Amino acid sequence: MCARADRPARTDDPAGSLAAVLLARPGSARRSLMRLGRRSPDRSPFHSPLHSPLHSPRRRIVGIVRLVLACAEVLALLGYFGYILGFKSFIVYNYFSYFTVQSAIAAVGVFIAAGIVALRREVDPPWLDWIRLLVTTYMIVSGIVFLAIVIQSSSRAYTMEVPWSTQLLHFWIPGIALVDWLTDTGKARLPWTTLAWVMVVPSIWGAFTLIRGALVRWYPYFFLDPKQVSGPLETVLYCVVAVALFTGIAAMLTWSSRGWRGLKPSTEG
Repeated sequence: MCARADRPARTDDPAGSLAAVLLARPGSARRSLMRLGRRSPDRSPFHSPLHSPLHSPRRRIVGIVRLVLACAEVLALLGYFGYILGFKSFIVYNYFSYFTVQSAIAAVGVFIAAGIVALRREVDPPWLDWIRLLVTTYMIVSGIVFLAIVIQSSSRAYTMEVPWSTQLLHFWIPGIALVDWLTDTGKARLPWTTLAWVMVVPSIWGAFTLIRGALVRWYPYFFLDPKQVSGPLETVLYCVVAVALFTGIAAMLTWSSRGWRGLKPSTEG
C-alpha cells in the first residue's frame, strides 16, 4: 500500500522530530527549550559564582584565620581595657581616644567581612581589598609608633609594661594581617590614587585629638602633649614622621597588590 501524501513518513531521527515539532508549533518552541534546559545534566550547583568549583581549601583556611583574628582582636581589646582600668587616672571615654583602639575596632568588622567573603568566594571584591589596605596600614603604623614609645620610655626615666593584650593589639595581629595581605595572590591591583585616602582618617583623628586635648588637658600620646615636648616644632616633626609612615606603608601594600598577578582584574579604568 502506498503512504498517504498528507502524512509524513516516519523517521527515527530525534533531531529531525524536534525540528519538525518546533516548525509546526512555533509558540511552543520557547517552552520546549526551557524544559530541556531544566533537565540538562550539565547544570551544576556550582554554577553560581559564590560557589565556584575553583573555591580552594586554602581559601577556606584563609576565611577561618580571618574570623579567628576578629575574635582575637575583640579579646585583646577587652584585655587592654581591663589592664588600663587599674590606672588611677583612667577615664572610660579616654580609652576610645587611642588611635590603636579605633583601628582595632575597625579591624574587627573588616576581619569578619573578609572571613565570610573568603568562605563564600574564591577572591575578595576590590572594595574589600581597598578597606583592608587602609585598616592594615593603620594597625601596622600603630604597632611601629607604640614600639618607638616603649623604646623611648627608657630615656624618659619611666618604664612601660607590655601585657599580652598590648602585644596582640600592636604586634601579633597586625603582623598576621600583613602576612594575610602579602600572601593573598587574588587581590585586586589597587590604583596609586588609594594613597590619597590613607591620610583622611588619621587627619580627622589628629585634629579632633588636638582640639579635645586642649579642652580636657589629656592626650593619648606624649608627642601631642605640649607639656611633654620641647615645643610645637617637635610635635610637628613627630606628625611629619607619622605621615611618612602612613604613606610609606600604604605605598608598599599598594605596590604588592600591583606586583602580584592575581585572579582579579585591575580596578583602574
